[in-house]
Amino acid sequence: MNNLDFSAEPLFSWYVVLLALSGVLMVVLGAVAGGLKVGLRILNVVIGLGFLGYAYYLAFVFEGGTYYIFFKVFILPVAMIVYSVKAITERSNAKQAAAQAAAFNPHAPQAPYNPNAPYNPNAPQAPQAPFNPNAPQPAAPVPPQPVADNPYAQPNPSQPPHQAG
Repeated sequence: MNNLDFSAEPLFSWYVVLLALSGVLMVVLGAVAGGLKVGLRILNVVIGLGFLGYAYYLAFVFEGGTYYIFFKVFILPVAMIVYSVKAITERSNAKQAAAQAAAFNPHAPQAPYNPNAPYNPNAPQAPQAPFNPNAPQPAAPVPPQPVADNPYAQPNPSQPPHQAG
């Protein structure tokens, strides 16, 4: 017996169709979404099968009376799609960061220096900070000054010698 009649009961019919679509979407997300953890994938499949089972019951077994409209049917698939896309994006960014970190490792063993080797413009180079003309320049080193209490200190020609008194 088919209970889907869009002209007589459009709300009920659309609810059953959307319930089935949500169930299929949840099962597919649980089966193929590589960004989700195993527990969430299993939960997706179980909830999706529940949605599909209830849609089947309402469409083919239900003979009238009371039925429940679960608003989670519309919210949960959207939330799971957003979460799956976020997880896949984060995993992809983590792979790219790992690849960039592995591209240049200053602690990795290096080949010995060969002054006769030809120049290779494609060789990885150490990252350098861009030139900044406003950056503070290193100060000139200050020569050590003698300490007044040190009897071995050399006198500074610009100051008169220390007088004991």
